[in-house]
Amino acid sequence: MNTPATPAATTPRGSPGSSGRPAGGPPGSGLARTLVRWALAVLLATAGVGHFASAEAFRAQVPPWMPWPEAVIAVSGVIELVLAGALVLAPARLRPVVGWVVAAFFVAIFPGNISQYVTGTAAFGLDSDAARLARLAFQPVLVAAALWSTGAWAAWRRRR
Repeated sequence: MNTPATPAATTPRGSPGSSGRPAGGPPGSGLARTLVRWALAVLLATAGVGHFASAEAFRAQVPPWMPWPEAVIAVSGVIELVLAGALVLAPARLRPVVGWVVAAFFVAIFPGNISQYVTGTAAFGLDSDAARLARLAFQPVLVAAALWSTGAWAAWRRRR
């Protein structure tokens, strides 16, 4: 007996309408998405701990116009640790929301990266304008990774 396959099960990966996850799976599922989500969590956790272990290095990213740089460093470190935990521990139904929050955080800290480039401040091995410029180009990759790995983009597209 031949039964027709459902469209979701037959949609090739990478084609329009494909979410890049198993048919019927929760947002942000699939091995590649999970690995990217965990990599982002490790990156955020490492940076979050670094905010307290070597706060002076993070001062290079706080724009000169921002008040209370020590508080900014501490608060952003706590936020990074919380976001790292959320990327790993949030239930699948909340992953898209976590993705949007992580992406927004990466956008919110971008002015600090710009400030480090404009002021020419060396930190984190970024001791040249070329290295600091390359870091600026990498920030959109982090935003995209947060949205993709959590299924935030796919969930947004489904709602539209």
